[in-house]
Amino acid sequence: MTEGEKEAVVERSRASLLALVLVLGAIGAGPFLKVSVATAAQPLEEVVVTDTKLRVGNEDGTGDYDPWEPFNDKMFTFNHDYFDRYLLKPVAKGYDFVIPDGEKQVIHNMFDNVAMPKRLVNSLLQGKFLGAGRELARFIINSTIGGAGMTDVAKYQFGIERSNEDTGQTFGTYGWRESRYLVLPFFSPLTVRDGVGYVFDLALDPINYFLPIVPSVGKRSEEIVNERAINIETFESVEEGTLDLYSAVRNYYIKNREKQIKE
Repeated sequence: MTEGEKEAVVERSRASLLALVLVLGAIGAGPFLKVSVATAAQPLEEVVVTDTKLRVGNEDGTGDYDPWEPFNDKMFTFNHDYFDRYLLKPVAKGYDFVIPDGEKQVIHNMFDNVAMPKRLVNSLLQGKFLGAGRELARFIINSTIGGAGMTDVAKYQFGIERSNEDTGQTFGTYGWRESRYLVLPFFSPLTVRDGVGYVFDLALDPINYFLPIVPSVGKRSEEIVNERAINIETFESVEEGTLDLYSAVRNYYIKNREKQIKE
C-alpha cells in the first residue's frame, strides 16, 4: 500500500467520524441523539495503517473526560439502539420518501438562518469580529435576496461562509476548557460545559420568544426529522464502518470541541 493510499484510508475515517458527529449534533443538541460503550475499544479515526496491517494509535487521554462512562453507555444504547432505530429513523425514512431533497434543503436553510443570533452573539463574546460581521451580512442577504433564508445566497453567490460559534465554545474561550463528557436521553453528545452553554443558546433562539412551548417543540421536532432524513445514508455508512461507535463519537467530539475553542 502506497503512502497516498494509507493517508486516504485515514482521511476517509476522519471524514466519516466528522459526518457522524455532525449528524448526531443535528439529531440532538436540542433534543435527540445516539451513543454506545467501551474505553478499551478503539474508534476508527485512531486506526493507523502500517504497510498491510492495522495498528492502534496511542492513547490520547480522552478517557479522563469520561468518568461517567457506565451511565453514558446506557444512555447511548437507549438513544442509538432504541430511540433512533425504532422511532426517529423510521419517521425520517418516511419523511425522506415524501419530502423532495430540494424542500429538505430549504427547511434546513431557514432554520440555519433563524439561528443567526446565537452565532453572532458568541462571535462577539469571543472577539471574533470578522465572524460576527459575516453573520450579519449572511442574515441580511439570505433574508432578502435569499427569500427569508430559503436559499443560502450569501454562501453560493457571495462566498460568505457561516461561522460556527456557540456558548459552549465561549465558556471554553474564557477558561472552562476541561469538562466531563455526558450523554443524556434524546440529546446529542455533550460535556457539562456544553450542556450549560446549550441552555444559553436556547435563550438566543428568537423562535422561543414568539412561539408557545408546544409550537416550539413542533418546530424543533421538524428540524430534527429533517436533518435525520438528509443524513440517512451518511449515518448508515458511518455505523457500518466504525469499530466502536461510542468511543468514536466521544473521542472525536472531545477533540473537535477542543479544536473549535482554539480556533
